[in-house]
Amino acid sequence: MSAPEFQNRSDAGQALARALEHLRRQHPLILGLPRGGVPVAWEIARALDTDLDVLVVRKLGVPWQPEFAFGAIGEGGVTLVDYEACAATGIDDRDVQAVLQHERIELSRRVDMFRGSQPLMDVRDREVIVVDDGIATGSTMLAAVGVLRNLGAHSITVAVPVASQSAMKRIAPHVDEFICLQTPEPFYAVGNHYENFGQESDEHVRNLLAGFGTIPVSIPSTGILGQEIYLPGSLTLPTNLKGIVIFAHGSGSSRLSARNIHVARILNRAGVGTLLFDLLSDREALDRQNVFDIDLLASRLESAVDYIRSNEQWSNWPIGLFGASTGAAAALVTASRRREQVSAVVSRGGRPDLAGTSLPLVEAPTLLIIGGEDHAVIELNELASHQMRCSHEIKIVPGATHLFEEPGTLDQAALMARDWFVSHLPLHLVHLGINIDSARNYSYGT
Repeated sequence: MSAPEFQNRSDAGQALARALEHLRRQHPLILGLPRGGVPVAWEIARALDTDLDVLVVRKLGVPWQPEFAFGAIGEGGVTLVDYEACAATGIDDRDVQAVLQHERIELSRRVDMFRGSQPLMDVRDREVIVVDDGIATGSTMLAAVGVLRNLGAHSITVAVPVASQSAMKRIAPHVDEFICLQTPEPFYAVGNHYENFGQESDEHVRNLLAGFGTIPVSIPSTGILGQEIYLPGSLTLPTNLKGIVIFAHGSGSSRLSARNIHVARILNRAGVGTLLFDLLSDREALDRQNVFDIDLLASRLESAVDYIRSNEQWSNWPIGLFGASTGAAAALVTASRRREQVSAVVSRGGRPDLAGTSLPLVEAPTLLIIGGEDHAVIELNELASHQMRCSHEIKIVPGATHLFEEPGTLDQAALMARDWFVSHLPLHLVHLGINIDSARNYSYGT
């Protein structure tokens, strides 16, 4: 018997990434099937510098022959049942409902395990590459493809290191592209093609999906009454760090803002570190005047910039600012005061007009993201943009209101922010005298 083609799943993922290089410009979404597909997908996403997520699907197997699938379920409430297969195997509606109930519970458990409260990244109108460590029969992969079709993926590529020829023939007609490095015949088992094919742990999969270490931090600042206070936060550093973005939440919000956490997660996947922290202490937040005190909020952001710069491990990395609502004004005021230290700014549903006379002093490239239905804020952003002398753009998310609550709109805004920071933060590395190729090798232990 010949030696295994792959040392382990990481080795297989690197080899597969080379075969997928032609898709780089499409910025595809890479989806790994847990558990074994995620380490392979992680290597592909890293090599193509694109998004990574996990796709949790469950085959609906015939109770007395589980390997034979009569359908599948997936995230987003997708349920696919092949009633012809049910009739052929003698499954009645009661059997179908029993299997559905069991598999929905298991699907929910696995989603919670691998993703927590975060939703699947929006696949609508995206080029999607779905990845596993190998395919024997193809039933699970067909289930994944069916789910992605129902969720509106623009195109679907299946990419695996090894597959049986029979599985390839089953799957290929249902996808836009099927990429497989090895299709041996006869085919015995996926594991035979790996030197090391140990079972992946749930913890390892979660760490790969996160791809970063998160550190609880306390930002030292000066309180309203003059004494020093410590503002709680969390600093998240991806392994392929490109820079660090400090978030400024809006009025009535905090470091626990679900929207900002969602945006931060998408930035993290692209190699952008994030710092989310409370701009006010609990006592200060009780006074509503403080929530709208832009100068005070900007001073807290300056404290966060100082916090990053004071730690030699992170001090040379470029810093970006992401502001929502009133936090956007605070971010722009901070950028005007720390022109040499702030590399890029993004505002989501922000009030840049509240930055006032600071606007002409901002030098960092700035992106203003606004919901298409947030008409009053669109007008305020346009007025503010006329006062800005820095490179800046306004981008509208169609159908979105002020809080980007409509399905898919927050993802659109997050992807706009990601692209802005990924484009502008590495440029500032040159200004800081950091070699970009060396910087990409930076790693942070989890």
